[in-house]
Formats: sequence, structure tokens, C-alpha cells
Amino acid sequence: MTGLGTERSERGKSAYADVMTVAAPPESTPVDDSLLDFVFADVWQRPGLTRRERRFITLPCVADADAEDPLRAHVYAALNSGDLTIVEIRETVLHFAVYAGWPKASRFNMIVDQEWNRIHQERGLPVPDPEPLLPLATPSDPDERLAVGAACFKDINCLPFAPDQDNPFQGAGILNFVFGEMWLRPGLERKERRLITVACVAFQDAPFPIVSHVYAALKSHDVSFDEMDELILQFAAHCGWPKAAHLSQVAAEQKRRVTQEWAAEADGAPQSSDT
Repeated sequence: MTGLGTERSERGKSAYADVMTVAAPPESTPVDDSLLDFVFADVWQRPGLTRRERRFITLPCVADADAEDPLRAHVYAALNSGDLTIVEIRETVLHFAVYAGWPKASRFNMIVDQEWNRIHQERGLPVPDPEPLLPLATPSDPDERLAVGAACFKDINCLPFAPDQDNPFQGAGILNFVFGEMWLRPGLERKERRLITVACVAFQDAPFPIVSHVYAALKSHDVSFDEMDELILQFAAHCGWPKAAHLSQVAAEQKRRVTQEWAAEADGAPQSSDT
């Protein structure tokens, strides 16, 4: 190996150890080399998002990938590094369940518990009791809860309307739980929930949610244009380039849309409701 190659290899190993909190595996294939040299030594080190924020993009990707070892490794790293608390990663599991499905979230949740126990065993410490689930900060009265959910839906999605309450999916699911509780839970900041959501809708291939959530993340200023670009690159590294290319196309369209809307708002012109 040349001097330049050796330097690049050592840089990749150091970056991997920094992110994953364990020693890098020995390189044996071009995939291994690229994983160290590009994914960890380049993508993870870029300044556009913090390492903690990149965890919220990566975890949904590996949880969806049906590859247990990477999921286990990234859960361990997120907790062992201290980048995410156990409360934050459990909230990530719940948010993932809503946007990616409960069966995969069940496995995600199981691995979080196992890796949390592993970390405490390695440190010779007892596993602390979980945080109490109750009381909830959101209303328990059904009508108040639906009203809160409708207001939260409008706020999160940057829309002047909310869904009707005339079927279980929209009333009990979307308004009562997703926006009447989950988006309002204190375990994560709204920006962190945006990162998880955009990653989930990007690998789901559902055309309306990917447009609506990319739009809302940008329109709300929760995610800047540059941060969205970094989100897409992080997503590409852990989910794949074809889906990332689609996400990039959607992001470019929504950047143009929100730029036009911001300009119209500054001029006092009426906003378009087109999606």
C-alpha cells in the first residue's frame, strides 16, 4: 500500500472508531474500503449536520434495511457515545414506528433494549429503571385531543387545514395519536423528528408524504436548505443512491416552491396551496 493509501486507510479507521465507538474492521473488499474512506471519513465528518443529528437519519435507514448487524452496531454507537440518551432513542423508535411500520419498529425496539443492557454490562453498572410513561402532556379529553391534533397537524405540515375526523385512520390515527400526541412528546426536539420523518418517507416510496414532509421541513425553517442537502447525502450513504436521487429531486422542487412562497409572503401576495 502506498503512503497515500496508508494515510487514507488510517484516516478511515480513525473516523469509524470515532463514530461507532469500536475499532474498525480490517479492510478486505472494495466495499469495506469505501465504507471507511468515504462513509465514515468523509460523510460523517462533514460540517453541515452534527454527529448527533446524523444519528437520527442513519438509525431509520438501518432499521428499515432488514440487516440486523448494522442496526445493532448503530444503536450501540448512538448510546455508547452519549450522542443519544435512552429516552431519545426510544422516542426515535416510536417515531419510526409511525412512519415506517410497527413490525420493523418492534425489532428496532428489541435491539435498543439489548444494546442498552450490553452497555451497562460492559461498564459493570446496573440498568436504570425506565422513565415513567405517564402522565402525558397532551389532553386526555377526546375532543380536546382531536383539536390539539388538528392544530399540530397544521403547524407541522405548514398547511391551513387538517384532515376530517370521519374515519379511523384520520381521526384516531392521524389527529388523535400522530399529531395529538407523538409530535408533541417531549423526548425529541421538532428538528430531530423532522430528520427521522424525512428519512422514513424517503425510503417508503410514497409520493405525497415525501413531498409534504420535505416541503414542511424546509418551509418551517426547521431544516435549512444546506442541512437538507446533508440529510440527503447521509441518507444516500445508509439507504442507497437511487432513493437518495429521488429525494434530492423532491428537495430541489420544494426548495423552489418555498423560495417562491417566502418571496410572495414578503410582498404580501396570497400563498398557493398547491403541493
